[in-house]
Amino acid sequence: MAISVDTVYQRVLALANKEQRGYITPQEYNLLAEQAQLLIFEQYFHDIDRYLELHGNSGEYSDKIDVLHEKIAPFEQWKVAMSAVSGNEATLLISTEVHKLGTVFYAAGVYDVEVERVEKNDLHYLERTALAAPTDARPVYVRKTEAIVKLFPASPTVAYTTSNVTCNYIAKPKAPNWTYTVLNNQALYNNTATDAQDFELQGSEESELVYKILELAGVTLNKPGLTQLAANEDNTITQLKNMQ
Repeated sequence: MAISVDTVYQRVLALANKEQRGYITPQEYNLLAEQAQLLIFEQYFHDIDRYLELHGNSGEYSDKIDVLHEKIAPFEQWKVAMSAVSGNEATLLISTEVHKLGTVFYAAGVYDVEVERVEKNDLHYLERTALAAPTDARPVYVRKTEAIVKLFPASPTVAYTTSNVTCNYIAKPKAPNWTYTVLNNQALYNNTATDAQDFELQGSEESELVYKILELAGVTLNKPGLTQLAANEDNTITQLKNMQ
């Protein structure tokens, strides 16, 4: 269930006013809300890596990893076609929405073949080694840019097309947007606006979003009192999560 962008804003304002730290404008809030959501979202991946590195504790941490995967699952996109293919260069569909590229697939025949990612310096070695050279059955790719991957062999038996090159990826959460109308010089929430957007994280993240936004406000808006307040609460939330 999505988190109401308005509910979070009202809590942020209430806490900021309680601490007499001033007003956070809708424009400031929207910028901070997007940053806070991305920080929390990116932390999921760091936490998964951290738990996986704790050898000998697989049973203790397996549930936490499952919870993190559940939080990421709504953003996973499967077998999405590339938006354009030119020669052996494939452009990611809606590349601005891609947070992390997953598996790239190439369908040279009946079945899709997983395309292995390699680094550019390794590709030089592979192409000059007969046993390791890329083939239709064992293709590889390198990232040319954030939006473009280069596939090898450069000239496969079945040419690369938008229909036979696909990928899995994790999409970025949509930027939250507190839309409003102005009445008597006061901004009033307008959830009927076409560009209104709630947070896309799970409801359990609501409190962390509030305090993360307050913490960012203290740093970026020169309201240091908010930083200390929010950091203390954010640390408490983190400790509670680690105890679960």
